[in-house]
Amino acid sequence: MQPKASNRPTLAQIFTAFARIGATSFGGGLVAYLRDALVDEKKWMDEEEFLAALEIGQTLPGLNSVNVSIIAGRHLAGPLGAISAAAGIILPGVLALVILGLLYDRFRHNPEVAAALAGVAAAAVGLLLQVTLKIGAKQFSNLKDLFFLVATFVMVAFFHVSLPTVLFLVAPVAIILCRPKTEPKQ
Repeated sequence: MQPKASNRPTLAQIFTAFARIGATSFGGGLVAYLRDALVDEKKWMDEEEFLAALEIGQTLPGLNSVNVSIIAGRHLAGPLGAISAAAGIILPGVLALVILGLLYDRFRHNPEVAAALAGVAAAAVGLLLQVTLKIGAKQFSNLKDLFFLVATFVMVAFFHVSLPTVLFLVAPVAIILCRPKTEPKQ
């Protein structure tokens, strides 16, 4: 479903919106920023359209945020919209990475730089928690989903079981317990 003609953004508007998100978000928070901008702020997509783009984006190789940006850009303005969105979301990070790489190479032995990097790592954990709570809020009210979330967390965090092993163990149980019920044939 395309946005209404009155709400259809230009390629420049798409690039600018995605570049702002790419320049101001950090770590795993990009998807939450994308949702806020596209659904709440710009109203270019509704919640269902965004979640559909996120679901598809998670199944594709690459970064979820870039995949969602490409899907959303295409939804908004076709192939050129996809290119505008992808360029907007990627370019600020590329520029920042090049600049920070050059600075790190010059100042990597400075103890204040090491302390700053430790602070950035702590902030990234907080951002990931915020994204998890915002996007996964519906799943926290379902006891079955909450059980799988807690079981996965306990196995990985406390027993140091590798994530692929946990998925191999938990996925069959989740599929069996959460499979949609079929109605009996008459």
